Amino acid sequence: MSRRVRRKCVKGAQKLDLPDQLETEDADCLKLNKDGFVDWTRLPDDTVIQLFTHLNYRDRASLSSTCKSWRSLGSSSCLWQSLDLRAHKCDWGIMASLAPRCSNLQKLRFRGADNADSLINLRAKNLKELSGDYCRKLNDSTLSVLVARHKLLESLQLGPDFCERITSDAIVAIAVCCPKLKTLRLSGIRDVNKDAVNALATHCPDLYEIGFIDCLKIDEVALGNVVSLRFLSVAGTTSVKWDLAGESWSKLLILKGLDVSRTDVVPNAVLRIFSSLKSLELLCAMNCPLLEEDTTVYTKTNCHGKMMLSFFNDTFNKLSPMFPGIENERTIFSVWRNRSNKKDWNLDELMTWLEWILSHSLLRIAESNPNGLDQFWLNQGADLLLSLLQSTQEDVQERAATGLATFVVVDDENTNVDVGRAEAVMKGGGIQLLLSLARSWKEGLQSEATKAIANLSVNPAFAKSVAGGGGITILASLAKSMNRLVAEEAAGGLWNLSVGEEHKGAIAEAGGIKALVDLIFKWPRGGDGVLERAAGALANLAADDKCSMEVASVGGINALVTLARKCKHEGVQEQAARALANLAAHGDSNTNNAAVGQEAGALDALVLLIRSQHDGVRQEAAGALWNLSFDDRNREGIALAGGVEALVALAQSCSNASPSLQERAAGALWGLSVSEANSIAIGQEGGVAPLIMLARSETYDVHETAAGALWNLAFNPGNALRIVEDGGVPALIHLCSSSMSKMARFMAALALAYMFDGRMDEYALVGSSSEGSSKSVGLERARRMALKHIETFVLTFADPQAFSAASLSSAPAPLAQVIESARIPEAGHLRCSGAEIGRFVSMLRNQSPVLKACAAFALLQFTVPGGRHAPHHVNLLQVSGAPRVLRAAAAAASAPLEAKIFARIVLRNLEHHQIESSV
Repeated sequence: MSRRVRRKCVKGAQKLDLPDQLETEDADCLKLNKDGFVDWTRLPDDTVIQLFTHLNYRDRASLSSTCKSWRSLGSSSCLWQSLDLRAHKCDWGIMASLAPRCSNLQKLRFRGADNADSLINLRAKNLKELSGDYCRKLNDSTLSVLVARHKLLESLQLGPDFCERITSDAIVAIAVCCPKLKTLRLSGIRDVNKDAVNALATHCPDLYEIGFIDCLKIDEVALGNVVSLRFLSVAGTTSVKWDLAGESWSKLLILKGLDVSRTDVVPNAVLRIFSSLKSLELLCAMNCPLLEEDTTVYTKTNCHGKMMLSFFNDTFNKLSPMFPGIENERTIFSVWRNRSNKKDWNLDELMTWLEWILSHSLLRIAESNPNGLDQFWLNQGADLLLSLLQSTQEDVQERAATGLATFVVVDDENTNVDVGRAEAVMKGGGIQLLLSLARSWKEGLQSEATKAIANLSVNPAFAKSVAGGGGITILASLAKSMNRLVAEEAAGGLWNLSVGEEHKGAIAEAGGIKALVDLIFKWPRGGDGVLERAAGALANLAADDKCSMEVASVGGINALVTLARKCKHEGVQEQAARALANLAAHGDSNTNNAAVGQEAGALDALVLLIRSQHDGVRQEAAGALWNLSFDDRNREGIALAGGVEALVALAQSCSNASPSLQERAAGALWGLSVSEANSIAIGQEGGVAPLIMLARSETYDVHETAAGALWNLAFNPGNALRIVEDGGVPALIHLCSSSMSKMARFMAALALAYMFDGRMDEYALVGSSSEGSSKSVGLERARRMALKHIETFVLTFADPQAFSAASLSSAPAPLAQVIESARIPEAGHLRCSGAEIGRFVSMLRNQSPVLKACAAFALLQFTVPGGRHAPHHVNLLQVSGAPRVLRAAAAAASAPLEAKIFARIVLRNLEHHQIESSV
């Protein structure tokens, strides 16, 4: 049980609503007392022990701590016959504390060389099965001591990771120390020499299964001396001399199963093996390229009636003769497992071995993902994995789940899921099988099943089915697990599911948001995988307004800022910054934007991340600062934290970066430049030139954002001159006339209007008379070009027929037609300050007819009813006395028709808002 539920208790008793008639043998013990409570301590010992067997180790420990009697029962040796330590980092002290409970320990699973060192302290002398993974660093000395301390071992398995530091010397030690050994499976040994194999043949008379998997070299001749073998796997092993193997293995008179999958075995060698091994019943040869070149050679006669499993035949069909009368070949494995009245020891042994080797080979093939296997996966591979998912062998189930998680992903870097493969899993009932395993109390199964659910949920259809099958509730519960591996995969599943807008609310209702935030506090160090997934899921959820408020309410802002400040892992930093960016994106609907900025260290951390070497981190940090800069206090706080310098440096360095990074760099500078002080600082820091460079980008989002930043900067005369001197006029003219983005054209036109409304002239003429004269000539030429393109831009929104009708009538309908053709909907999202509105009002008095028309056109966009900030702009205009200026512009005989009509529309907009506010 991975979730502990605490309910109100009184003196160790729990109040329950129980039916009047209890049909269990413990009914008397569970009767309510006079206060309406059940005294759980009255349960019989065997019932309590049975309860313990359904709990994981942490929950057993928690339950044992409730009272003395249960503490004693929780330490019963019968509960400690199997132990899985893969999710734990166990030092010598922890192992010593476990030792008193492990006197009857039969089966032990561990992970990593560090844990292997401390296993010696368990003193589990009766241990029979030992299995370890991630053993790349495990060496001969540690393994030798381990087997010397556990001489009753019957099964030893190390893999599927390569055991690169294990040599033949350790295999000799295994043989000498473990005479009762029956099963030996080792992966990735560099060299299994003659001495090692002969030691096994000499000292282990009961050894019936060997798996030397993915080894570089083995002595195939010596293997023929292990005459007790019934099953042999050399899958993935290279450099096998198949002519010698065929001759030597003929001495294995009771060999029933042979696995040569993923090797370079040739047809003649296989035929020789079939003819020489009379006892052989099954040969597994999955993914053997040389065998698959000519499939016609394999007839029933050539195979001497033996079964061969390969890519060019149907595995279920080949196995069906062992189950006469079966109606559906695809149910072979389940039919075998469910036989109740007819047991066949020989068949059971063969099928158990087959499940193991198939799960291993299919996982390896899925990991390498060779080309040309789509039909195999669709026709039988997916069904094989789903059949193995229902095995009674826990490690087979785990590998099958991992295989499902792996084979559907065809592009690891971009996490692309093959739709056909995912549909094959769904069609075979994979969703419910995986969800069922995820509910298991065995944490290894929980982890691998959840990983498969997470990967498959990248596919929207699968994600919908997972949600419909109760998967969100399961994942939210598993995210609370004390097992880091389980919690990590559950967080990954929620991350993928939260991409769909329809799942976000369900995740919040299931308690997923709090569980994700708690994960960050639970594993602040050493859990980069779980932290990245938790932050990624929160980033997706924070994009939803309601979910973003819940993220903030359960401490998510503090958690994410802590990650951004303290975590050094690039993936974690990137997702934490993205989450903060999304939280800050709801400035108009909640207070998260201000809350993020006010969180201690938030702005400093994001500014620091801007200087990261990782583009993804810099992109998301810039995006967060862009969103945060919409708040006045945040804007100044970012500047105080060194944000101007950092963002200018980012803009200068991102000429060859992705468009997304360029857009966010320009966007953050755009946001900061709303402040006059920041605008001046950006210009002085050298921010104009990189923004001009970005304005030349062919990507709409990039040059549009850069145009917005240059518009803000151009408000300051000093910056306006820098834009001219750095070649910004041609870039802005190009945008104004050629961009496919109306907003880019609009803001480029406004930037040019700011630059040439006369306020820059006094800055331009500073210097010697000759310099001033030269500058004046250059500016005049630039001014004429700019005004020409501003006029052309404005006229593109002036429909002649609509303007003609509006000029002849004061009725609302003609003006509405003009608005329809002139309005830029996105411009309604722009927010201007009082100084900016005042600047446009002043332009209405400018001598240039083009600037008058441009100013009236801009004010029209900012005051159109329905615009996001229209009421704000209308208020600024009213306060500044703009109606009088607008009326004068609308009536001026010398003003262009466009200026007059646009001014009339602005006045009409002011009247509309005034009426609306009074109502």
